[in-house]
Amino acid sequence: MEQCFRWYGPKDPVTLDHIQQAGATGIVSALHHIYDGSAWPLDDILSHKATIEAAGLTWSVVESIPVHNSIKIAGPERSKYIGAYKNTIRALAKAGIRTICYNFMPVCDWTRTDLLYRMPSTGYALRFDAVDFAAYDLLVLRRKDAEKDYTPAAIRTAKDRLIALNDDQVATIERNLIAGLPATERSYDRDSFRKALEEYQGIDAEALRGNLQDFLREIVPVAEEVGVRLCIHPDDPPFSLFGLPRVVACAEDARAILAAAPSTANGLTFCTGSYGVRADNDLPAMVREFGPNIHFAHLRNVTREPDGSFHEADHLDGSTDMVEVVVALLEEQARRKAEGRADWRIPMRPDHGHLLADDIGKARINPGYSLIGRLKGLAELRGVMRGVSRFMAA
Repeated sequence: MEQCFRWYGPKDPVTLDHIQQAGATGIVSALHHIYDGSAWPLDDILSHKATIEAAGLTWSVVESIPVHNSIKIAGPERSKYIGAYKNTIRALAKAGIRTICYNFMPVCDWTRTDLLYRMPSTGYALRFDAVDFAAYDLLVLRRKDAEKDYTPAAIRTAKDRLIALNDDQVATIERNLIAGLPATERSYDRDSFRKALEEYQGIDAEALRGNLQDFLREIVPVAEEVGVRLCIHPDDPPFSLFGLPRVVACAEDARAILAAAPSTANGLTFCTGSYGVRADNDLPAMVREFGPNIHFAHLRNVTREPDGSFHEADHLDGSTDMVEVVVALLEEQARRKAEGRADWRIPMRPDHGHLLADDIGKARINPGYSLIGRLKGLAELRGVMRGVSRFMAA
């Protein structure tokens, strides 16, 4: 697979030189200064691409073109923002960038309660603590009708947890959940977050899925026309948060997405961490079923916990058999190559590495995107890919 690294632009503490040193050849990036749903100017795209290429790297994947909220809720400005999205797709195609990862998560992007979960290795991982989350949702945010989403036992446990937390710990959980993670563009305070949730009143999973399918029917023909591959990222985590629907969480969801606009341009970002949070997702089987439409892979691992909590594991450990997933992806590549597909090589990137060594304590770190943890993950994955490829060729 094409070995890539995510880069958040010139302000990223992980530089393009660092990424070259990690052995990656492809960059996964976006125009992070444009997050209002407006079209990306071709000149800005070309400038960003030139910066990447000057470092001897290739801008392989766009992650992400933001999907404006009016598209998700089918608001009055929906057509305006879909038009802007189409123009961005066309501009990226003109610049020679052909793979676009995006997501359709309402209000929150990827969500964790703890950004510094101490591991036995003494490094730090990202963690979602289901009890901390419930305590915040029920008793701090006091979301309307939140009690309907929890069992009586879960509510009692949440109350006990809140009693055990001090003010600083509650503030940290709130900051992690709604105040905006570094390298993400969404940021709320408690009142603005409640207002954002209110926009989804009356929008259940069926309605959100319908809005996604309408969006796909609009943009997939444009992507197909200009030779771009779209690949939707699964919800992270792949279950409801704050009463919001999630519609990219399992194999059934993936089937519905691909059926909404059948085309090689309509595809998936196969994130083993997001899909892997759900024990009912058979990841190797999903690769084999959806292989022709997997245009990008995020390879990371999570360890599931009985109460619905999870934390980011080492890339080759955790609840997912990463080696079997890599085997399935490499088999898909071989099938594409034999078929004569020009896009036979799947770009991948290591995701959500642990905070390790002298990255610990640095003033500027994007949680999950420090250098050394991802470098370690890429090295491990590279070894698996090299070994599996050698075995397949024998």
